[in-house]
Amino acid sequence: MPELTGTLRLPARVHFGYGTRAQLAEVVAVHGRRVLAVVDPFLRGSRHLADIVTGLETAGLTVRVHSDITPELPVATLDGAAELARTYGADVILAIGGGSALDAAKVVALLATHGGPLSRYYGENLVPGPVLPIVAVPTTAGTGSEVTPVAVVSDPERELKVGVSSPFLVPAAAVVDPELTLGAPATVTAYSGIDALVHAVESFTARPLDPDWASTVPVFTGRNALAESVALQAAAHLGPWLSPAVHTPADRRAREEVARGALLAGIAFGSTGTHLCHALQYPIGAMTSTPHGLGTGLLLPYALDVMRTEPDIADRIARLGAALEGLPAQEASAERTIRRIVEINHAVGVPGSLTEIGISRDQLPQIAGLAQKSQRLLAIAPVEPTHELLLDLLGRALAGTLKKETFA
Repeated sequence: MPELTGTLRLPARVHFGYGTRAQLAEVVAVHGRRVLAVVDPFLRGSRHLADIVTGLETAGLTVRVHSDITPELPVATLDGAAELARTYGADVILAIGGGSALDAAKVVALLATHGGPLSRYYGENLVPGPVLPIVAVPTTAGTGSEVTPVAVVSDPERELKVGVSSPFLVPAAAVVDPELTLGAPATVTAYSGIDALVHAVESFTARPLDPDWASTVPVFTGRNALAESVALQAAAHLGPWLSPAVHTPADRRAREEVARGALLAGIAFGSTGTHLCHALQYPIGAMTSTPHGLGTGLLLPYALDVMRTEPDIADRIARLGAALEGLPAQEASAERTIRRIVEINHAVGVPGSLTEIGISRDQLPQIAGLAQKSQRLLAIAPVEPTHELLLDLLGRALAGTLKKETFA
């Protein structure tokens, strides 16, 4: 096993907590006076957006709001936004919204600086230099995009969603105010929150890699000495509090805990990467038009079930469970962790099987084959991601059954 190393790539400033959005004028002004706000459409006309824009303008900044953000981010819709940023002369991009808005802002900042087509940046480390500075303000707790180096888009010429991954896409600043998540619908809270838990789990269980430090380091470096404790902290905040945030949406403590867990999970996986659940979800999401977090959360117990056959990974899954439930180490086990995640999924409304979202058995080989194209993700998996292993995982998820001893 390679000796464990660590890499962190983070915004220069991260503010977390109720009221931190009051820092926005100061944070944004550091980067210039002309602000292009890339905003989720559902925020149009909202009090929060009006207050943020008024605060920036009162501080002497000029703000242009762009809210024509299409879900799944088709590439063609982003070219126009980048042209707007150029003609407007934006000094800084302010991203406000869920993961789509934050990822859109990253692409706009990239294309406004370096030009298109976006396809020449697909993959890792292909962005040639700094982009327009981005100040990211999430209104959902899940994607972690406010602190990560990746943007995911839809390209009609590709079978799957595609990503642009580069340290230059890490926002210059992130302001995470749980107040902005209070209006999120229950399903958004559930699916984004369970995706955050998947981020923490996949970061903590990632394969140790051995980067060549004499050359360009991969954006995602596998198991990470600096991210491990952060992933466990994320699990500790998400485990007890995701269900209360879904079922009692005005619970400020629950919203705060989930927002903090999602932020920490983003910090963890932004350096480490994700693996099995995400590689499989991309084709599943395309086939079923279901939310990303629904798919990753559904797959998580089954992915852990196939991974726990490795003793080292079983131990790590147990440690995750101890964090999720606040248990002493001697009471934790991989089986108990998986049971707890099944309980969380059930409590927040994540389906228990692929059958429930319309997947059939004859689609499984195609899903496995498409997932194997995501080599960047599968390289981080802690078990050998063979076609047979992926089919085994998918077969369990289709039937909704785990190994018998998991529920012994």
